[in-house]
Amino acid sequence: MTILIFVVCAYLIGSVSFAMLMSKAFGLADPRSYGSGNPGATNVLRSGRKAAAALTLIGDAAKGWLAVFLAIHFVPHDAPRLLIVALVALAVFLGHVFPVFLKFKGGKGVATALGVLLAINLWMGLFVMFTWLLVAVVFRYSSLAALVAAIAAPIFAMLVKQHGEHLRPELVLAIAIMSMLLIWRHKKNIQNLMTGKESKIGSKKEDAQSA
Repeated sequence: MTILIFVVCAYLIGSVSFAMLMSKAFGLADPRSYGSGNPGATNVLRSGRKAAAALTLIGDAAKGWLAVFLAIHFVPHDAPRLLIVALVALAVFLGHVFPVFLKFKGGKGVATALGVLLAINLWMGLFVMFTWLLVAVVFRYSSLAALVAAIAAPIFAMLVKQHGEHLRPELVLAIAIMSMLLIWRHKKNIQNLMTGKESKIGSKKEDAQSA
């Protein structure tokens, strides 16, 4: 029962779409109606409102961090703690990607995954974030940065140490699954990158106007 409660709560937290909330707060069009159609920070940025995109990014990362933080600190001592943390990490990520509040059509999960990684291990999360930033600054493709970071995340998970020990297999496996799902969610972006049709960071769409 404890596992079910934590997993369901994590999924519901993940299902909260900050792209939708910030778009409404800033009077913008539904992010699903322009650009990539993805309710995420990168697409909100195409509206031209950097503040809305930044708050979307922070909110989506924060919910991933919060769900894992709660699991780490509030799982009962007699429960399988690491297993629950791993399942919560996956649940909050899946909540963002397949949100019940948006008919299971959500974002790609990059920011939420980052929040999860930061909660599991701060250094691992920072290494992955730096990887994303480096690729994004050099190549200016958010999708490419996300793909490289997704590939790097399980590697960093196997290398970092927590309290003098490597991360447990349950956590490494959860991170690897998130990375595979992230890559799968970017399959269209991969095609666009290969054909030179992928939009760069900061590009705007004519139909990304205020509502």
